[in-house]
Amino acid sequence: MVLNFQKLRSNAILPTRATAQSAGLDLYACLPEPCKIPPHSFQMIPTGVACEPSDLNVSLLIFARSGLACKYGVALTNGVGVVDADYRGEICVSLINQSDKGFIVTDGMRIAQLVTVPIIYPETNSTNELKETERGDGGFGSTGLN
Repeated sequence: MVLNFQKLRSNAILPTRATAQSAGLDLYACLPEPCKIPPHSFQMIPTGVACEPSDLNVSLLIFARSGLACKYGVALTNGVGVVDADYRGEICVSLINQSDKGFIVTDGMRIAQLVTVPIIYPETNSTNELKETERGDGGFGSTGLN
């Protein structure tokens, strides 16, 4: 499978893999000037790239970079971003600053990572009854902590 990336602006940086076995491709901020994310606020950061996967049975998932999250409290506002295989617009990353200090995003900064995953497109049915299981409808902590 191939991911074809299109630069939408001249200062855009194509996603790159930090090491040969990195699961994700680093996404870079594409900004005309630095962007400050105030404490406890969020900001949409453009990457300046669009993508076309050669296989349409995939999705591109956007994850936070662990260093930004652990060191600065900067993560994705929606936990994980989803880029559908048929989307051809600019990939943007919504970042939230969960710290008490402002954070500045600069042009070319690595802001997130893009991971390709296979997708199964299930059929859906309506039913009046589901099969019983040992767990049943137990959720949200029903299996305990240990």
